[in-house]
Amino acid sequence: MPFDFALRNLALSHDGRLLFSTRSFRLFAYGFLSVVLMIYLAKIGLNETQIGLLFTLALVGDTVISFWITTTADRRGRRRMLIVGALLMVFAGGLFATTDNFALLLIAATIGVISPSGYEVGPFLPIELAALSHIVPDERRTRVFAWYNLAGSFATALGALFGGVTAQALQGFGMTPTGSYRVIVVAYATVGLMLGYLFMRLSDAVEVPHYSDPSISSPKLGRLLGLDKSRVVVLKLSALFSLDAFAGGFVLQSIVAYWFHVRFNVQPAALGAIFFGANILAGLSALSASWVASRIGLIRTMVFTHIPSNILLILVPLMPNLFLAITVLLLRFSISQMDVPTRQSYTMAIMGPDERSAAAGLTGIARTTGASLSPVFSGPLLASPALLNMPFFLSGGLKIIYDLLLYRSFRNLKPPEEKGTSVPQSS
Repeated sequence: MPFDFALRNLALSHDGRLLFSTRSFRLFAYGFLSVVLMIYLAKIGLNETQIGLLFTLALVGDTVISFWITTTADRRGRRRMLIVGALLMVFAGGLFATTDNFALLLIAATIGVISPSGYEVGPFLPIELAALSHIVPDERRTRVFAWYNLAGSFATALGALFGGVTAQALQGFGMTPTGSYRVIVVAYATVGLMLGYLFMRLSDAVEVPHYSDPSISSPKLGRLLGLDKSRVVVLKLSALFSLDAFAGGFVLQSIVAYWFHVRFNVQPAALGAIFFGANILAGLSALSASWVASRIGLIRTMVFTHIPSNILLILVPLMPNLFLAITVLLLRFSISQMDVPTRQSYTMAIMGPDERSAAAGLTGIARTTGASLSPVFSGPLLASPALLNMPFFLSGGLKIIYDLLLYRSFRNLKPPEEKGTSVPQSS
């Protein structure tokens, strides 16, 4: 198996392998759900405006929960907080599967963990990145993160494919469309239970040694949200990442799937195939990021690959037919994720070990906050035939602005592997 070979080549410990597994199972569930989620909500009686509000509150709630979990994970225990996140995933999936009451769905979306995008939500990613950074040397960090993202992208791709095919197959066997989509939601909740079990098997090696006992307090963690010298850098990164995520929130995977369904009448099985290919390409682009970053640096890789990707995003709705729209979308995904492992690696590199969970959590929360605001605007845009394509234009344009601001602000602040010096801790 290619991934088995890769994991051996990366020399990951038992905990590292477990973290790769939890990432894969989680992203499979997110992809599995995202292809049909918006169609499912429409089938049970919600309109586009309500769905947009639901997605926004899902991401807002995720922000609040993640804020609490990630900023206390180094003190209360990373493993413990990951288990809490898994239980919240079970809660959200279970309630989405059992009710069509809008108020209850809002509660599930706000308190629980559910992914309308097909990508990471919840407290999992920041804590897993901090744990991996703790058990992986600096010189291998970007490479490990690249494979970690590749595993997630492949899992999302398989999830999207199986989600669409499963729904279509169940309908072929006589199940109603709504019933077939509900099966997908139940499966999502079941994966949450599996994650909880896997997180329980992590060892104390993933914890910050000094704070693995939750009764021990930390002076640094008692300062501003677990940050000390890295505070200003983290706040700057958070503001920029929030802008990028706000732009991305206009084109969540569920929204793009719905756009293809409305614009070209694409059915669930075909939607699954489209996003299977898209996420496979995204994963390969993430893997190539390590090679590029070793030659031009993390910041340049983040910016110089992201701008062409966003130009392609703007071009998708301008295509006159389904074939060309899919082609441009796939081209976009072929370079779209090269900034992800480099962004994660850069953020971890410029932090001290006892600030990594907090820094990853706060920058992740900033991204979730930004992403939570845009779906509420996307819903009304999608409901208007004249404005159906606007989410793509807004997303691509704002992301290019983010790229330019990021390069201007951080091109001179280099990680230790590019400087050969100790971790920078100044603002």
